[in-house]
Amino acid sequence: MPYVMVQIPNTPTPGSVPTSADVARLAGVSRATVSYVLNNTSAVRISEPTRRRVHEAAKELGYVPHAAARSLRAGHSRIVLMPSPAIPVGPLHSRFLSELQWAVSRLDYTVVQYGTLGLSGDDAARAWAELRPVAVLVPDTGTGPEAVAILKRAGARAVVTLGPETVEGAHALLMDQDEVGRAAGAHLLARGRRRIGVVVPEEPGLEGFSRPRLGGVRRALDGSGATVAPLPLAYTEESAARLAADWPAHGLDAVFTYNDEYAMLLMRALQDEGVRIPEDTALIGADDLMLGRLLRPRLSTVHIDLPSGRTIAELVDRAVRDPAGPPEIREVLGAAVVPRDST
Repeated sequence: MPYVMVQIPNTPTPGSVPTSADVARLAGVSRATVSYVLNNTSAVRISEPTRRRVHEAAKELGYVPHAAARSLRAGHSRIVLMPSPAIPVGPLHSRFLSELQWAVSRLDYTVVQYGTLGLSGDDAARAWAELRPVAVLVPDTGTGPEAVAILKRAGARAVVTLGPETVEGAHALLMDQDEVGRAAGAHLLARGRRRIGVVVPEEPGLEGFSRPRLGGVRRALDGSGATVAPLPLAYTEESAARLAADWPAHGLDAVFTYNDEYAMLLMRALQDEGVRIPEDTALIGADDLMLGRLLRPRLSTVHIDLPSGRTIAELVDRAVRDPAGPPEIREVLGAAVVPRDST
């Protein structure tokens, strides 16, 4: 019986998971070269044609690097963990978090957004630590020194908090919402308003934003003789209608509505009750959303300057590369009034 020569294919068998060895065979290079190319290693010079050949082979085979194996080789993961906010966030913060995630990914980190519903403080930190992230970005104030220590013991080289206060052992990007309220209060005072209401959302979890904004208005009016009245309001038409129906009893000539979304809700309800804006009541929101320019009258608002995603991503990268360095602490939130027709 004659022998038949069979050529061994360069591609993996159907159903098998392609490996770096498969990529190396198809590209005609060593496995080390595949590793250098796909891990973007700058210490070894690889020609552009070789890089292109490796990428084309990986694409043809559907190969993706194994994150866990790469972590073992490097001694740490490339996971940057971003806990999902435990509170409802508006369009401004949603855009900010999306930009941040994109910017971190561009630096060759794997961004993982982690939901920790029902967990907080040290319990949340333990859940995050199970993923062995190299860095954690915490977008709230519920993280304390022990939580930071838990994460660092699990291998996190950097913990970055985004909130109004610093946390021992963590880098801090200080976002003091007090400035938002202070800007709104000062604007209304300059417009001659003296009886100012401040919307305080009833939705759970927003206290970290609403309390300092209310405090900022109070500080702006301190010593002026003007009064401040907190106005609880749920984000529903029914709640806004009830508040608007009682408006004459409050005796207010201005209101800071917490943000532009609550401004839209309350403005419509007040107008339905015959309250003229700004003649009877001046009204200002915050976040400078597009919808404010579409309202009639056009909505005055507080424009909030948040740090760029690139700025934070670069801070994370520096901290990962130099975990023994001193924590960076920066004030990164700015607030400026955009005056329009509603005030």
